[in-house]
Amino acid sequence: MAGFLLRRVAGAVAMLFVVGTIVFSLLAIVPGDPAELLLSTGGGVATPEAIANLRTQMGLDQPLIAQYLGFLWDSLRFDFGSSIIDGSSIAANIALRLPRTLEIIGAGTVLALLVAIPAGTAAGLRAGGWFDVAASGLNALLTSVPGFVVGTLFIYFFAQTLGWLPAGGYVAFAQNPAQHLQMLILPAVTVGLHLATIIFRMTRASVLEMRGHDWVRTAIAKGLTRRLVIRRHVLKNALGPVITVVGMQLGILLGSTVLVEFVYNWPGLSGLLVGAVEQRDYPTVRAVILTVAAIFIAINLVIDILYSLIDPRIRLQ
Repeated sequence: MAGFLLRRVAGAVAMLFVVGTIVFSLLAIVPGDPAELLLSTGGGVATPEAIANLRTQMGLDQPLIAQYLGFLWDSLRFDFGSSIIDGSSIAANIALRLPRTLEIIGAGTVLALLVAIPAGTAAGLRAGGWFDVAASGLNALLTSVPGFVVGTLFIYFFAQTLGWLPAGGYVAFAQNPAQHLQMLILPAVTVGLHLATIIFRMTRASVLEMRGHDWVRTAIAKGLTRRLVIRRHVLKNALGPVITVVGMQLGILLGSTVLVEFVYNWPGLSGLLVGAVEQRDYPTVRAVILTVAAIFIAINLVIDILYSLIDPRIRLQ
């Protein structure tokens, strides 16, 4: 187990290094002078002195290799510098907004798991039955509807028509816990619905595959109860692919919640990234992308460990 963990951690570190190098390289080869583009935003004409001062502030006057090594060293120390737009600390901005995005994703994931795994298991065990047909049809319908459309419909029905929940906005939990939870419901359900459709399909397919194996029929022939066979032999072995899919989707959700946050006016990490791209705040763009990549890699590392606990054969590969 120690060797397996060491290999996975080493691979995660190497992947993060590669991602950091790619992010730095892509922004370094963007056409035009970032300082000149930034100062000329809004139709103004920048003076050579102002451009030179901003280039010095951004470290663009140094050789490219020096900029790269400095970027790696600062990233290792979680020192992302200051925003060139307002001078605020980039690390502080990320630390403020990241928990808000993770809160939506976490709440949506919990809702998706609570609904999709039992529904997918029931559909897989009774393939072709009325529940399987109804659940699969509903799942196909929800899969075809984009998240921002779901969010807009939720706002129309639950906020504007029924008046049950607020249409959007954000209030800190410490300031008003009840109002915070009310504002969290619609974004979390919007994210959870999309994730639930994927988990449902994978759970159903995996359960359907596992129930046809020889060891399941042998367990039934030995006289074990149906509930025991499902729990020990079917569901336990079917959860491996489900965990992998959930881990991959969590990483994807970090970058795809931008529309959900926009629809519900939720000030999360995605909004920070979009604003930085629009204003050409390259240090913030690099920091946010690297943060999202680090979280994605960490999630996959955790998923590998969980998968190895479910299926010990993974540790030998």
